Order: sequence, then C-alpha cells, then structure tokens
Amino acid sequence: MYGLDINFLNDRPEYRPEPRGDRRRGGGIAPGDRRATILGLVTGLALLGLTGGSWLFLQSQNGQLRERQTQLDAELGALKAEQAKLAGITAETRQVREETAALAGVFNAIKPWSATFSDISSRTPPRVRIASITQKEVPVSQRPSPRPSPSPSPGASPSPGASPAVAVPEPPPSMIEISGQAVSFNDVNDFLLVLQQSRFLKPEQTRITTATLGQPRTAQRVQLGQAQVGGTNEQIKLPAEVDFTIQTALTDVPASELLQELESNKATGLVTRIERLQQKGVVKP
Repeated sequence: MYGLDINFLNDRPEYRPEPRGDRRRGGGIAPGDRRATILGLVTGLALLGLTGGSWLFLQSQNGQLRERQTQLDAELGALKAEQAKLAGITAETRQVREETAALAGVFNAIKPWSATFSDISSRTPPRVRIASITQKEVPVSQRPSPRPSPSPSPGASPSPGASPAVAVPEPPPSMIEISGQAVSFNDVNDFLLVLQQSRFLKPEQTRITTATLGQPRTAQRVQLGQAQVGGTNEQIKLPAEVDFTIQTALTDVPASELLQELESNKATGLVTRIERLQQKGVVKP
C-alpha cells in the first residue's frame, strides 16, 4: 500500500528556501553594486582630472608670476638708479645752498669802515677832538672760544659725489682804540655815552682806558702878510685839555639789521647787495 506524505512546511514563509540562481551563469554582481562601482570610477577620474587641471593652472600662474617678478625687478632697478640720481642732485643742491649761505654770510658780516668812521664822527661832541682811530687784534688769551661746528645727524649718510660743506672762517676779533683830546672830563664821559648808543659798536665793550689832564698850551701867533696878530710879546696860555683813549669793538649784529644805519652813512652799495639777497631769499629780512 502506498502512503501519502504531504509536507506543508514549504507553504510557510519562514521555512521557504531561497531560490537558487542559475548555475550556468556563475556568481554575478547586483545592478545596485554595478552603479556604485561606476560612480566611484567616475568620481576618481574627475578628481584626477581636477588635480591635473589644477596643476596645469598653477604652473601657468607660476610662469606669469615669474615674468611679473622679472618685470618688477627691472622696474625696481630703474627706480633705484633714479633714486641715486635724485640723491646726487639733492646733495649738490644742498652744497650750493650752503655755499650761497656762506657767501651771503660774508656780505652780512661786512661793516664798512667808512660807515663806521662816519657814525663815530657824527657822534663826536663839539668839545672833543679825535686824533686817531686804530684797530688792534684781540690777544689769543682774551678771545672767546670758537663755536662748535654742527655735526651731521647719525642717520644721514654722506653722498658719494657730495663734497664737504664750505665753512667760512670767522674773522679774528679786533679792538678799536679812539684817541683824542677833550676840553674836560665831562666831555669825555659824554662822548663815551654817545658811542655806547651806536649800533656799529658793542656797548658792553666800549669803555675809557685812559684819561689824563695835559699841560697848558701856548697859543701860537699868526702872521698875516706884514702884520702880526698879537702884537705884544706876552704868551697866551690856553687851558689844559684831557688826553683820552676809548676802547671799543665792532658789533656782531648782521648788516641786514643795520640797513637804515648803513644807508644813512652812505654805504649804499652794501645795502643794495643785501636787499637783493633778501629778495632772493638767501638772507632773511
């Protein structure tokens, strides 16, 4: 007798075996896995292309930057040459200005003797007679210490083509001695006070060095033709005069500040030169 066995387990989903693939096709790749692989390849190629493009772009930019650097180096060299030329011109200009200022300083330090004598003569009282005016140099021991020359700034470098600044030596200080006679000591004192008001002289160095009363003098007879003035043989005694010596020194005030005094004492040539220098800005008014 045959028995009928029915297996109902295959109908239950949890016991249903998985379907077997076609053994003749072998192990394949699912469609989803294939798309992921293709996408990865495309992404890698894109990254590789992007890297190569970036490298080519950077190489191109580096070449342009090198060309630009070469151009800038050439421009910098030209600018340095122009800067050196400008520095040379500036040094020459400074030297010319210093020489011009030194020359102007010479004119500004000049005090014409004619103007000084004229000023002293105009200040001489009627009762004072000047016998001589002499100039003497001040002894070395009594001279003031020379002013130090200006030192260059620490940061300034001398230009190769520039010569050192021209320094005009100052004239040695000198004294003026005025000798003469006066009727009295008061006249000598009045003459001293008047001289101390002169702008051509230094008031603090103007002083009386000697003042002595001389001997009475005898009047000389004057003969006019055959007649003789003072017919008697008696000698006329004149009052004694005071022999004096006044020592002074020329002022240090620039001539540009004495234009009015110079012009009033007929020093028109120096006044004209200083006025021209003032118009050009070389000498400050």
